[in-house]
Amino acid sequence: MLPLPRTHIPRRFAQLLPGLALFGVGIALMVRAQLGLSPWQVFHQGLSQLTNLAIGTIVIITGGVVLLAWFPLRERFGLGTILNVAIIGNVLNVTLRILPEPLGSVPVRWTAMLGGIVLIGIGSGLYIGAGMGPGPQDGLMTGIARRGLHIGAVRAGLEISVLVAGWFLGGTVGIGTVAFAVLIGPLVALFLPKFTVSTADPTTIPAAVTR
Repeated sequence: MLPLPRTHIPRRFAQLLPGLALFGVGIALMVRAQLGLSPWQVFHQGLSQLTNLAIGTIVIITGGVVLLAWFPLRERFGLGTILNVAIIGNVLNVTLRILPEPLGSVPVRWTAMLGGIVLIGIGSGLYIGAGMGPGPQDGLMTGIARRGLHIGAVRAGLEISVLVAGWFLGGTVGIGTVAFAVLIGPLVALFLPKFTVSTADPTTIPAAVTR
């Protein structure tokens, strides 16, 4: 396990927890918009429909399973990694209970979809910048890449795989999927420098782009 950073601990927690919560709310908005999800969320939604479990519960279970894959890869996790698994899925479930379904007219759904992506971007900047450990999927990506593969190829391979699997399982692929792919990188690049705590662990930087 990564050692808990000793500097700016109150600020790190003050960023980490709201960041993960915003991430969960952002996913919920995209789910209710029904215009397409990010690759991993397409996969989670597909598994949710297959198992009749809430999508947030699937997020938690999948995160736990992915963490098990870290051990043979010798990846080190942090407190933020554990909280990532626990908080995002639970916030997602709670938010989906609050948001109406259907969400509303097409303009309302587009607003929810774009707003969800922005919230995920802000949430990513907050929790990555806290430097308390990467998310489960991010550690999987970097762990595989350290075996001699290009990180871009690993990321693409993982995301295409879960996207295709999720689509076959009934997950929603659409304009929201494309919008997420186009916008999330620039959004994280915008917000991460604003929220990065000094001496934050650099291994957490790729985190948000894999969700």
